[in-house]
Amino acid sequence: MSKTSQRDLLRLSSRLGCLLNERGLSIATAESCTGGLLSHILTGVSGSSGYFIGGVVAYSNHIKEQFLGVSENTLIGFGAVSEQSAIEMAKGIAEKFNSSIGLSTTGIAGPSGGTPEKPVGLVWIGFHINNETRAFECHFKGERNSIKADAVQEILTRLLNILDTSDD
Repeated sequence: MSKTSQRDLLRLSSRLGCLLNERGLSIATAESCTGGLLSHILTGVSGSSGYFIGGVVAYSNHIKEQFLGVSENTLIGFGAVSEQSAIEMAKGIAEKFNSSIGLSTTGIAGPSGGTPEKPVGLVWIGFHINNETRAFECHFKGERNSIKADAVQEILTRLLNILDTSDD
């Protein structure tokens, strides 16, 4: 069971918002498994309209491909829940929304949908920052909502760490 509370997530979002404002950066989200929770937490902070451009909940492969630019070859060869899809989603949303930062989440929140190769709790989070795109594989335990909350906590924490260590 996740111990991640909405209050914890909003604290992280507030810290991130201060950094984004200080640096004049904007952010956009492409979410699959988090279903809009990341955008909800980012916009839960007063003043978020100064840096949050918008987001897309792309549950279907069709939307990932047609709107975010995830290639059909990626979806066929690696699947929607993959490093490659997370990278293409993050880059695609940053380009589509002309934002400084693109974030993506794609995974299996359960309780169904898991396989031995891609179990429930597998989440790929993607970052597109300064024309560099990368993704990280995460594994979370618990029920659906705790996996979603843990994924949001992870992406916010990692983004804060990335921004804290960058020169921008």
